[in-house]
Amino acid sequence: MTLTLGDLTVGDSGTITGFTSDQRAYRRKLLSMGMTPGTSFRVCRVAPLGDPIELELRGFQLSLRKDEARIVKVTG
Repeated sequence: MTLTLGDLTVGDSGTITGFTSDQRAYRRKLLSMGMTPGTSFRVCRVAPLGDPIELELRGFQLSLRKDEARIVKVTG
């Protein structure tokens, strides 16, 4: 089973390993924001209803919708 950002909870950390094949245009946006394979991250917060997710990576915080986070493959 492939682990994605959408599967993680607050306090989890890991490394980005790649992206799923869907949503190529959005994948380019994530890459331009610094979410490249090999980048370490930590899940800082999750909104009360579970969406969005706030990550800390490369010294800044980034919020993603849960459905968008599901295209990012990670290792835990």
